[in-house]
Amino acid sequence: MIAGHYRGNTCQAEFAHSWGVTDGRISEPHPYTGTPRRHESRRHAVPAHGDRRPHDHHHHGTMTTIFGDVVDVRPLFPRERHAMLGLLTTLTPDDWSKPTVCPGWDVHDVVAHVLNDYTRRLSGTRDGYGGAVFADDETLPRYLARVNDQFVQAARQIGPKVMIDLLDHLGPQLDAMWAAQDLEAPAHLDVSWAATNVPSPTWLDIAREYTEFWVHQQQIRDAVSTPGADDPTLISPVLDTFARALPHALRHEHPPEGTTVTLEATGPAGGTWSATRHSTHWALSSPSAATPAAHISMNQDTLWRLATRGITVAEARARTESTGDHALTAAATTLLAIVA
Repeated sequence: MIAGHYRGNTCQAEFAHSWGVTDGRISEPHPYTGTPRRHESRRHAVPAHGDRRPHDHHHHGTMTTIFGDVVDVRPLFPRERHAMLGLLTTLTPDDWSKPTVCPGWDVHDVVAHVLNDYTRRLSGTRDGYGGAVFADDETLPRYLARVNDQFVQAARQIGPKVMIDLLDHLGPQLDAMWAAQDLEAPAHLDVSWAATNVPSPTWLDIAREYTEFWVHQQQIRDAVSTPGADDPTLISPVLDTFARALPHALRHEHPPEGTTVTLEATGPAGGTWSATRHSTHWALSSPSAATPAAHISMNQDTLWRLATRGITVAEARARTESTGDHALTAAATTLLAIVA
């Protein structure tokens, strides 16, 4: 079982699509481009890459530099889904009603949430359908909690066999959609937990989707005490993607330019990532032989659970070995790869 638990139902908001905030108000995606439009006027779209993106002049290479090297997870979607469907077909009726780490959601509900992700992403990215709108003055986390819970409640009328069939039917359509994407083009939906002032590359948007599916599968496996989908090939890209949140976690720290912070995940799927301070921002950088100003080391299980708040920051710090500047290590261990 997962150590610790979510504070608030962040399962309803986690890994969320970044719909954007304009002048402090949430905007909904334009029905054809996916870029935000104001709730007050559903008939007039904000121009593509609207005013929530102050640095749209950045080229693809700049995006790659800020977020690190490209992670292409597209070949892994069928493998992750095969493991998920294989798990679901073995569940007993009692298993489907077992509680998960997501407050108020049992296994059936988490599977329904994954189905929601499949249908919403195909509808929005492939078909240009705008979907649910924001209520007046509704924050992004509240919007996500509301619309996700609405789908989950409605899906309680759907039996497990039908949900399995739908996932099996829609999954290859998602694969085809991802395959057609230009990885280094600006993303259809930005990844707000990696940066809020620079457009995300498509590869990061797609990688975020992969992490969501993999983590929800782990939540189900934890609930029914059935480990799996734990091959390093499947886990490594999850950790690699979550590490792209490191610069954003450090954004309030302003050490001298050139200061470096290193994050290490130990274990078969682990790795090492560095973020370096530039004049105005932090960015992912290649690890160097020089001693970093701060070094944080935790095992791979701790990293992904911290990033998705399956454990608290305090619990993660208790499992972490840190050296160097205390303010930097403290900031790095607030790493968050969900909207919550």
